[in-house]
Amino acid sequence: MEKNEEGLKRHLKVRHIRLMALGSTIGVGLFLGSATAIQIAGPSILLAYFLAGMVAFVVLRTLGEMAVHEPVTGSFATYANTYVNPLAGYMVGWGYWTYWVVVAIAEVTAVGIYMGIWFPDTPQWIWALSSIILMGLINLIAVKVFGEFEFWFALIKIMAIVLMIALGCSVIFFGFTNDWVPMGLSNLWQHGGFFPNGFSGFLLSLHMVLFAYVGIEMIGLSAGEAQNPKQTIPMAIDSLIWRILIFYLGALMVILAIFPWNEVGQQGSPFVAM
Repeated sequence: MEKNEEGLKRHLKVRHIRLMALGSTIGVGLFLGSATAIQIAGPSILLAYFLAGMVAFVVLRTLGEMAVHEPVTGSFATYANTYVNPLAGYMVGWGYWTYWVVVAIAEVTAVGIYMGIWFPDTPQWIWALSSIILMGLINLIAVKVFGEFEFWFALIKIMAIVLMIALGCSVIFFGFTNDWVPMGLSNLWQHGGFFPNGFSGFLLSLHMVLFAYVGIEMIGLSAGEAQNPKQTIPMAIDSLIWRILIFYLGALMVILAIFPWNEVGQQGSPFVAM
């Protein structure tokens, strides 16, 4: 363990870990990937997100127990190397690295798509390149400063979704922006029912839904740089349940209640469009 921890500074505070835990799963998988998943599953995507969230929670609890027992930055790759065999650790570590290379490309592509909605005259590659430079600079600085950037960026995402849910609920239940005529929740079962594409559509959406939860493992990865991992890691994991209910189910339910599912995401991210 001493070798794995060499050179690391434990400067991540409780508030850093909490907001990283909240913000890590709010990304391209939810903002952009949910559009395709909705087209495949319809309103039943809510059930898919709930079931996948429960699976993610169980997996994270097991990872959290190991992270508290052995708080190293290598996380599950180190655990595989130590408790399974070196080959398993090697494959997990490099497989995870390869995965994030692919995800990083998806993230910067999504940035170009998002910004293109608001600034259609600016080439998307400019936004993508700018995001790469910004992310690179942030990751090269001290971990304490990195934690602050993560804290404030995650807070912005969280506040935006909370505001969207609040405004959406005012439209659904009070008719705000709709001549004060409540829209209700009928769009959740109209237009083909809750399973408009059948149970097969629900099953086909699960792999896309699971992708949206990637990022929660960051809690385990941050253990090696947390000031008090035995305290911060369990607190961050315990917040996962209400995070799933609010930021996934709550946000998507608002969108699906306001817009018919077959009209969601036709022009990119349903969150940006809303």
